[in-house]
Formats: sequence, structure tokens, C-alpha cells
Amino acid sequence: MATVSASPPWPNPIPTSGSDNDSGRQLDLNPSSPATPLPSLLHISFNQDDGCFAVGTNCGFRIFNCDPFSEIFRRDFDRGGGVAVVEMLFRCNILALVGGGPDPQYPPCKVMIWDDHQNRCIGELSFRSDVRSVRLRRDRIIVVLEQKIFVYNFADLKLMHQLETIANPKGLCAVSQGAGSLVLVCPGLQKGQVRVEHYASKRTKFIIAHDSRIACFALTQDAHLLATASSKGTLLRVFNTADGTLLQEVRRGADRADIYSLAFSSDAQWLAVSSDKGTVHVFGLKINSGSQVKDTSRMAPDATHAALSPSSSLSLLRGVLPKYFSSEWSVAQFRLVEGSQYIVAFGHEKNTVVILGMDGSFYKCQFDPVHGGEMSQLEYHNCLKPPSVL
Repeated sequence: MATVSASPPWPNPIPTSGSDNDSGRQLDLNPSSPATPLPSLLHISFNQDDGCFAVGTNCGFRIFNCDPFSEIFRRDFDRGGGVAVVEMLFRCNILALVGGGPDPQYPPCKVMIWDDHQNRCIGELSFRSDVRSVRLRRDRIIVVLEQKIFVYNFADLKLMHQLETIANPKGLCAVSQGAGSLVLVCPGLQKGQVRVEHYASKRTKFIIAHDSRIACFALTQDAHLLATASSKGTLLRVFNTADGTLLQEVRRGADRADIYSLAFSSDAQWLAVSSDKGTVHVFGLKINSGSQVKDTSRMAPDATHAALSPSSSLSLLRGVLPKYFSSEWSVAQFRLVEGSQYIVAFGHEKNTVVILGMDGSFYKCQFDPVHGGEMSQLEYHNCLKPPSVL
């Protein structure tokens, strides 16, 4: 059970006009002087529309714009300072912070609601165990613990719902960001299972997505599609969240991999994935092309089989060659320096991908939607360096 405190008056974090990209009170464009030595990075994540990203360090947090790349602001704390979770609310002044690292700024079992206009915390949610992740909507705060998820009303921090999950050390959770009612996806209570909560219709859908534990998943903005990956990391699957139908299955590779992130393009035509293999893959989605897989019972085990693309030139050799030859493979790839963890999102420019690394790296790449192949690197920056040398 969580305890709640807030200092009145409670601000309204919901933008009153404009689009998600530019509405609400904007973040303060006044970075403080650079800190030396360079901080260590504890957290990195995109905001809800992938136009900005947040960085948590051992001494505070920073917010960056993706296009053009620029540091919007930073907050370095005098004592402690470790921030392990920074969750943005589009581009408004409200953030959710969780302390972490060797010298945490806040207890790891608390979610602090930070108002950057006031430059202070205006509320907090306290728990009996460490917070793994936080998700924000304009009307809800979702807090993820090891085996529980709490859903709060943003306006008054009232607890609306709680769910139990299988062990979830990564804090896996995805929520819809459209104007409609909340759709929430989290691990189920069984290995390989995902739970989809449709709050408008008060329906719960369980999907057996893989035969091994869930490693990563992602929702489209409208929450109609769900992409999943397992701990084997070989196959990625795309489901209809309304009825759990398997729509498409693609292969990242034949070898086991740790999947770090999945991302849909805004038009749901492309799916990107990053893994510990040091390569980002982009797949073409054929959800509306008539090549949908309708029978979820025909899903094959992750490491041994993938759905056969009807357009594959190898379809006649089915049953002769190893199954992975008939898989749907990525259209485009970008190779990174191995040894760091990367997350990926699609850029606001057409056919671009933004890649963020836990080493502070920022890559912007472009892929050819027709010919595919290796992506071209458009930009590289290091977000841990002072603004003067970015």
C-alpha cells in the first residue's frame, strides 16, 4: 500500500490547448553551468511523442530535444543527486523522479512529482519496495514495482487501480497516450504472458505472446497494436490488443539476444528494435496488407520457427531449409559500438531513427524504405558532455 502527500495548491499538468508537441507550459531553456567531472548516467528515456528525452545521472537530471539536438535544461543537486528514473509528461513542466545510484537524491521507494517551474517537488508517492519504473499520462500516474502496478489519478493522487504481475525487475509497462481512455500493458502472472487492460470497456485480455519470459514490449500511440519480444530475443511478434490476434511475426536473428527496446513508427508502418548485439533493426509491418496471421495457436517456439511470409522467394523450400530461412527479416540495420545499452525511437523526420545509449551517445540515422540495407548516420552527439562541446 502506498502513502501519498502533496503540497497545495496542486498544479494542473494537463495542457489546455495546442498539440502534444507544443502545448502546456514549456520547459525552462536555461541550463546551469556544466558539471565536472562528467556525470555517470543512470537512466535514459524518450518522452511520450519521442520528441524529447530525459537523462538521470548520479548528480541530477537533464532534458534534451531530439530535433534539433539540444540540451533544454539540467538540474544538478548539491547533495546526493542520484536519479534512476526521469519520466516526462510530453513537454510540460511536470516530471516524475525516482532516486537511485550509490548516493540517491530521493529514496528508491518513492516517486517524487517535480514541478520545474517551482524548481521543487510538489508531491510524492511512497511504497514498501523500490520503484522500477513510472509512466505518465495527462490523467494518470502509473507506478511499477517488482510484482505490482498502481494506477493513480493525476489531479489528486487518488489510487484508482492496482494489478499483480509476475516478477518484473525491468519495470515493464506501456500505456496509451491518445486522448481516449487508458489502455495499459504489463506482464501477466505466467511466463511469456502479457496482460492488456482496457479501462474504457473494463476488459482484461491475456495474451500468451512467447514460450519464454517477456523481455520487452511496445504499444502504438493509439494502443491498437502491441509488439513483444522474449528473453530469447530471436522473434518479435505484433498483436491486436483488442482480441489478442497475432498479426505478424518477424525475426531479429538466429542467436539469442537481450532486447533493450522496441518502437513503432507513428504510422505503424515500421518497427525498430535494439539489442545487446550492437545492431538496431527496422522491420516493415504488413498489418493491413492481407498477410496477417489469424490463428495464434499456430505460433511456433521462439528459437525454432517464424511465420512464413507469403511473398518470400523461399516459400517453395519450406520444410527443406532450416525454418529461419523463410522468416521475415529486417529491412534496414544500423551497427553500433558494442558494450553499451541502447534504446530506439523513430524521428519526426520521415524514415529517421533516433538511438540513445547509456554511454551518453545520441545517433540520428536514416533508412531507405525501398532498398533497405545499412542506415546512414546523420548526426552523433554525446549528451554527457558540456553544452559548449556538444
